[in-house]
Amino acid sequence: MEFIHQKTIQTPLGEMIACATDQGVCLLEFTDRKNFEKQLKSLSKILKAEIVERDHIHFKQLEEELKEYFDGNRAKFDIPLFTTGTEFQEKVWQLLREIPMGETRTYKQQSEFLGNPKAIRAVGTANGINKIAILIPCHRVIGSNGELVGYAGGIWRKQKLLELEKAILF
Repeated sequence: MEFIHQKTIQTPLGEMIACATDQGVCLLEFTDRKNFEKQLKSLSKILKAEIVERDHIHFKQLEEELKEYFDGNRAKFDIPLFTTGTEFQEKVWQLLREIPMGETRTYKQQSEFLGNPKAIRAVGTANGINKIAILIPCHRVIGSNGELVGYAGGIWRKQKLLELEKAILF
């Protein structure tokens, strides 16, 4: 039986659960996130592995990088990530990582960058099932009218993350 290592991490915006395999961090979510348990079950099923509370080498680096980020001293994450999505989802998540810190894009802009301007809803769905909060910055995507929408960790957290990132840069 394969294992996915899990650890609870405290952050200024609340408790998070991190999961990792030897390939990298495969989940980082706020524990009060909408559909949190569903994400854990999905990850376990996709990787055909049991999630166990156990330390992993990636957690030390992850905790250090998150602390630096929340302290305003890190603009880019170096921790290895291990994503588990369809080809389309992987493209959406890669595109999220290319949004510069301190900037936002709309779902429409993201679909246009992917070369499929009509895929706005599909982009939104892929954002919503991103299992690696903050490191894959789905919080940088906003509604076409400039509203903060669609963040399963809570709109208030999305706002705080965007404020933090602007402060890091300026």
